Amino acid sequence: MQITSDKNGSTLTVNVSGRVDTATAPELEKYINENTSDVKELILDLKDMDYTSSAGLRVFLKAQKLMNAQGSMKVKNVQSAVMEIFEMTGFSDILCIE
Repeated sequence: MQITSDKNGSTLTVNVSGRVDTATAPELEKYINENTSDVKELILDLKDMDYTSSAGLRVFLKAQKLMNAQGSMKVKNVQSAVMEIFEMTGFSDILCIE
């Protein structure tokens, strides 16, 4: 997994590539927690993310709860394999997906 980001004012776009699983999810969670203190809008760009496990889903859920308290979060450019996971688990109803 690789993480890059771009901050524009109070909007943070986090680009996630590769696999988010038990081994990599803690890194993503730490990154989000350390970089969102003054963020009003979090955008997760998943165009290069090809897999997420339940550990990754937990990170997305925690990020959504964090941003509900201080602003908003949206997920964009979800690949079909990941969207299928979101739909099977009900996350497509929880997350704001573009």
